[in-house]
Amino acid sequence: MSADQTKPSGRSSVDPFVVMDVMREANRLEATGRSIMHLEVGQPGAPTPENVRAVATEALNAGPLAYTDALGLPSLRARIARYYAEHHSVSVDPERVVVTAGSSAAFILTFLACFEAGERVAVPEPGYPAYRNTLRALGCDPVSIPVGPETGWALTPNLIDAAEAKHGRLKGVLVASPSNPTGAMLTGPQMAALVRHNEAADRWFLSDEIYHRITYGQPDVSALEAGDEAIVINSFSKYYCMTGWRLGWAIVPERLVRPIERLAQNLFISPPTLSQIAAEQAFDETTCLDENVAVYAENRRLLLEELPKAGITSFAPADGAFYLYADVSHLTDDSSAFCAAMLEEAGVAATPGADFDPTHGHQYVRFSFAGKTEDMGEAVRRLKTWLGS
Repeated sequence: MSADQTKPSGRSSVDPFVVMDVMREANRLEATGRSIMHLEVGQPGAPTPENVRAVATEALNAGPLAYTDALGLPSLRARIARYYAEHHSVSVDPERVVVTAGSSAAFILTFLACFEAGERVAVPEPGYPAYRNTLRALGCDPVSIPVGPETGWALTPNLIDAAEAKHGRLKGVLVASPSNPTGAMLTGPQMAALVRHNEAADRWFLSDEIYHRITYGQPDVSALEAGDEAIVINSFSKYYCMTGWRLGWAIVPERLVRPIERLAQNLFISPPTLSQIAAEQAFDETTCLDENVAVYAENRRLLLEELPKAGITSFAPADGAFYLYADVSHLTDDSSAFCAAMLEEAGVAATPGADFDPTHGHQYVRFSFAGKTEDMGEAVRRLKTWLGS
């Protein structure tokens, strides 16, 4: 068989998730003995709560861990539904809850259930790169809609209509609040306006809410507060400090439950059983988890105060999540080269904005402040020296 006949598929030729490349290089340098401050990857520095780990240990020692239902353990689905009643005052039928192998699997399942190959789906730019890359890998056509300071870094109905007029019929719209990389958040009226607008246009509306409960003075708003037709995706990775447990969930309209179940049965069999058993306990650990958010808040305060002294002065809102999206256009016109030099020369790992915005991201850098406060302080000290401030 010739090499031409066995070449990789076209759908595999998506852009890399650059933050993972940065993390790999940072880890390589660390393995050589270098001291690296990790402000690149979006994962909590705090451990999974002790009680969650204790539940997992007990389950692991109790015997075999079998497959669960494809949609997840009934008890966990019920507990997730109860979370929406407690935190958002919204009634959710547990049957509409889909437990997944991380939010990544939730995106794959909902994209497959909602969109045919070739259909257009609007995503914000800057935004999480896996949105557009996953859609492309599945044969869909992501339509990037630029957002910036003039719109509070958020999609608006007018921007969506303009994109449809330019590109053609949109089958869906995806938003994130809090956003990665900007930390921008939608208010209740803004979210409701988007939900109503897309329902009227007969579009699927997907709301990425994986950074919920990590906010700084502004309440997190679920799209479910505006109606049952929205698709909501969340995760145990961020607030619950369970990144490596690979567990997430989706809330979907009733008519999508069985189609997604069929897809999940074939693509994933079931979510990780041990992670599901442990995750149920996570909802009762808000005291220690909110203490983590207080650390993020202090890290955010420190960086907003000290980075300007290093010459980095302009940021997106950072109302939620644990990122600062910084304008470095006065320092470079190539954020990828800038980040590579910062890692090699200063020992500070950060993610170039081009990962989140191929058009304007060369002017931006994303700093993650999910780690230890002392590491944030050391990172700023190094940047001041490196930038000659």
